[in-house]
Amino acid sequence: MKKIIHIDLDSYYASVEVRDNPELRGIPLAVGGKNGRGVISTCSYEARAFGVRSAMSTAKALQLCPQLTVVSGNMEKYRSVSKQIHEIFSRYTDIIEPLSLDEAYLDVTDSPLFKGSATLIAQDIRKSIKTELNLTASAGVSPLKFVSKVASDVNKPNGICVVTPDEVQSFIDNLDLGKINGVGKVTLEKLNKLGLFKGKDVKEADRNILISHLGKFGNTLWDRCHGIDDRPVVVERVRKSVGVERTYLNDIDNLEQCLLAIDPLFLELEKRLQKALEGKFISKLGVKIKFNDFQQTTVEHKHDTFDKQFFIKLCEEAFNRREGRSVRLLGLSVGVEPKLSTGQLDLAL
Repeated sequence: MKKIIHIDLDSYYASVEVRDNPELRGIPLAVGGKNGRGVISTCSYEARAFGVRSAMSTAKALQLCPQLTVVSGNMEKYRSVSKQIHEIFSRYTDIIEPLSLDEAYLDVTDSPLFKGSATLIAQDIRKSIKTELNLTASAGVSPLKFVSKVASDVNKPNGICVVTPDEVQSFIDNLDLGKINGVGKVTLEKLNKLGLFKGKDVKEADRNILISHLGKFGNTLWDRCHGIDDRPVVVERVRKSVGVERTYLNDIDNLEQCLLAIDPLFLELEKRLQKALEGKFISKLGVKIKFNDFQQTTVEHKHDTFDKQFFIKLCEEAFNRREGRSVRLLGLSVGVEPKLSTGQLDLAL
């Protein structure tokens, strides 16, 4: 039986800012774009009490909470602190799967620390983060990845939730489906229309009906609700894409402006791509547009070269979906895949 810990720092960017500037403690605080076109990256729990959330426009956040203090982010600082966080993780196990700067899965199944107690290991990790970095983290402990991830959110902030092997199915049965990773707003609406609201509902549902409504994810969800999640903690996550995007101060109203906006994005992406292409090749190019109603569309096609003219064609295709709306965000992305080494070739003799 696996012992998997999911660690998640509490409102990471905001907590780092509060740590470094105590005057911000205890007030509604957000990190993100400060102008009217900005977007909130994260916010303090005091701000969340007013309904402020990540990915919300700064303008909307200020409507909900007029006394909100918004500070610009400092990614260099957050990356530096992240290295310290992950160094702490590495003291407890070598089997670590980073999900972001402040979040990771740890497999401690074979750890001899604390007599093999995953609960005590998780508590000590949280204690080390608090003592050394003056930040708080929440943890979920269970035999399954998805249960550990959900559990880490149960007692936030600064809490721990342990789901023992004997408790896993009961935990899943009582779980709101919206809390399962991959169940977004649209999927949740489909499930609710089928009369499915809790893990137990999906467990008792017909697998084929779920697949007919949700495709491959229906099968995955059925497995999850039966306590099936065989995914291992993956030490090296293969980077599959590189991208850049910009949110504009003023909406883009016509295709000509949109195409002109590609140039600086293309140059920035070219710099990022140089490092990301080591041992990899380009497999596809993509363009993302977010409209002024916050709906977004993405166009991706297979392509094996970094080609500005191809990005222009993709942008035209995406822009044609605007239905009279203006553009507030434009992004370019490149899909990358690892090259097959000579030693990996399977020769048919």
